[in-house]
Amino acid sequence: MSVRLREALHRAAADVPAYPVHERALATARRTRRRAALAGVAAVAAVLALGLSVPPAGPARIDPAAGAETALPDRIGLPVLGSLHATDRPRLGPAAVIFSGQARGLDGWDEAGIVGIVGADADRYRTWRTGWEAPVGEQIFLSPDGRRMAVPNGSPERPGVDLVDLVDGRVRRLTSAVPGSVSAQPKGWAPDGGSLVVGDDVPANPEGSAYRRVLSLVRLDAGHWTTLADDVEPGYRTPVAFSPDGARIAFQTGNRVSVVGTDGRQQSSFDLGPDDALAGKGAWTVDGSLTLASRTEGTNRWSLRRVDPGTGRNLGPSALPAVDGVTAIRLLGWATDGSAWVVGYQPDVDSPTRFDQPLAIDQRTTYQEVQTVRVLALTPGAAAPTTLLTAPDQVLALDVADHVVRAGRVRAADPPTGVGGRFWWWTGLATVVALGLLVLRSVRRRRRWSA
Repeated sequence: MSVRLREALHRAAADVPAYPVHERALATARRTRRRAALAGVAAVAAVLALGLSVPPAGPARIDPAAGAETALPDRIGLPVLGSLHATDRPRLGPAAVIFSGQARGLDGWDEAGIVGIVGADADRYRTWRTGWEAPVGEQIFLSPDGRRMAVPNGSPERPGVDLVDLVDGRVRRLTSAVPGSVSAQPKGWAPDGGSLVVGDDVPANPEGSAYRRVLSLVRLDAGHWTTLADDVEPGYRTPVAFSPDGARIAFQTGNRVSVVGTDGRQQSSFDLGPDDALAGKGAWTVDGSLTLASRTEGTNRWSLRRVDPGTGRNLGPSALPAVDGVTAIRLLGWATDGSAWVVGYQPDVDSPTRFDQPLAIDQRTTYQEVQTVRVLALTPGAAAPTTLLTAPDQVLALDVADHVVRAGRVRAADPPTGVGGRFWWWTGLATVVALGLLVLRSVRRRRRWSA
């Protein structure tokens, strides 16, 4: 190359503007990181929105209008991690079953009681945290139509009952009207769902060393409280049964059954034998008699028998099969085919208690004595009970909506597995927050580089 050509090339190169290679590379890298971060945030937000718009893991929701029928699931599972709560969207609708116990998902991280709830037409599960041990069917009850759940609120300052509506998600606080009450618990629903029996514990002396229980009938529309009894033993888990027409209420305290009208007037009372108990919330029959659960002396064999509600006179054994090998049975109600649906309490294999001797019902159904529960159908003329519903170990109490019992239908269940809607909600939220922090960190780095 000649000297003249080389000088010409140098002059031409000097006239070309310099390309900022380092600065342009940094700017390109920043744009790439920003776009990737924003794309990640958008993707997670889309997943989060999708997670909030669908039910928890499990079978798809079945629209009752599309032909689904109310039925009892033939088995229940445990609430999955992150299960939706009773008041979360999408709403559950009426329930078929509620249950409680000490199994995984029912006792909470702080051992607070959790109620499992199963939809009436499909395996859609919800939960409700009580904050303490409150057995379903003794302190928590499902309304006859399965729409509402009555739960004690646990407040000593303003004791009362929370009515959790599973259809619209609202919670109504029913504050006790009993003077001096320190605790209130629901005890049973009227057949039309318009009234509720509530039991209040009231100190019997200034020191608070003794208590008495007051039973009241609460009309929910008017908020009117009518005293049914004011000397019930406070430690006894009193079973309450409404007659089919809702005009009479039977309850047991100790070894005595009392029958009162809805005006609070006592109509009759009679004593029970040591192996008898008022059968449960379904104790009244269509013909107006009362049903007792009776244990055969020296065994764990239970059967149902009818008595006259006015005198306690034995009306003879029923044609229903007996239940063997249980600590107790509790009568849920009567199906249209005449079958009695009962909860059978299976004894804990490690319990030292002998159940073939007289014990109060509340001692037979306490969590420490029970391994699991089943729903059984006692059909007239059958040789043995039919198992309708099974539950995992440590599901220790349950209640079934009256309309499910009357319908008498059982469906094949497929309880949900995996994780629920709340898990995805919190996971998505945590991911969005983490990506937001990364974007913020990237912006701060860019500012430092620019400086």
